[in-house]
Amino acid sequence: MDAELLSATFVDLADTLVAEFDVIDFLHMLTDRSVALLGASAAGVVLADPRGEPRLAAASSDAAGLIELFQVQNDQGPCLDCFRTGQPITVADLTEPGQRWPRFAAATTAAGFRAVEAVPMRLRDQVIGALNLFGATPDSLGAEDRRIGQALAGVATIGLLQERSVRRAEIAAEQLQGALNSRVVIEQAKGTLAERLDVDMDQAFRLLRSQAREQNQRLTDVARHIVANPAQTSRPRRLPKTEYQMSNDRVRQAPPSQPGLTTGRENRR
Repeated sequence: MDAELLSATFVDLADTLVAEFDVIDFLHMLTDRSVALLGASAAGVVLADPRGEPRLAAASSDAAGLIELFQVQNDQGPCLDCFRTGQPITVADLTEPGQRWPRFAAATTAAGFRAVEAVPMRLRDQVIGALNLFGATPDSLGAEDRRIGQALAGVATIGLLQERSVRRAEIAAEQLQGALNSRVVIEQAKGTLAERLDVDMDQAFRLLRSQAREQNQRLTDVARHIVANPAQTSRPRRLPKTEYQMSNDRVRQAPPSQPGLTTGRENRR
C-alpha cells in the first residue's frame, strides 16, 4: 500500500472547507482513491437524499455505477442493508449458493465482480450513506482493506457533515441578513409615505401593507418601489383601518341574536 497516497487521501477527505467545494468531485475522489489504495477493483458511493432515501452519488467505473443503480432500483443488496443498519457487510464470494440477495449476486457476478464490502458512512448514530468496494476475485478484500476502507468512509463522512453544517450556517446568516435588510427598506418606505402624505408611521405602514395586498406583492418589493420612486406616491381617498377598527366593524355587522337564544353570560346569571 502506498503510505504517502494514504496520508494525502486522509488530508484531502478532511479538507472540505474550501471556497469552491464540489461534493461530486469529492465523492469521486473517495471512490478512485479506495480503488488505488485497497484490494478493490471498483468502488461506489450512495448517499441519502433530502428524504433519507439512498441515491447513487459516485462510482469509479460504469460497471460499479450500474451495480449501485441496480441495488437502489431493485431495493436489494448489501449496500442498502449497510445504509439502513449502519453496519458493515462483507460478502466474500458471490458465487457461493444460498446468497442473501440472489438477483444482486447474479448481476454483480455478470459484471465481473466476485466479492463486495459495504462500509457505512456514519458518524455516531447518523448514517449519511455507504461506501461499497467490489473485488474481482473471492476474498479479495482482506481485513486490513476493510479497516482502511472504514477509516476512509469515516473521514469522508466527517468532512461532508462539516461542510453541510457550515453551508447551513451561511444560509441561516444570509436569511437573517435578508430579513434585516427587508426591515430597513420597510422603515424607509414608511418614512417616505409619512413625509409625503402627512401621516404618522403607523398609518404609513397600514398604507404600505394595504398596497402590497391589493397588488398581491411582497411587502418588501412594494417598499423598495416606494423608496426608489417617492414621487409616485399619492394619498388614497381613505386611509386603511386598523385591526382594532376592523374588529369593531365586524362586531357591529354581526347579525342580531335570535329570539329565545341566550348567551353564555346570561346562562351564568
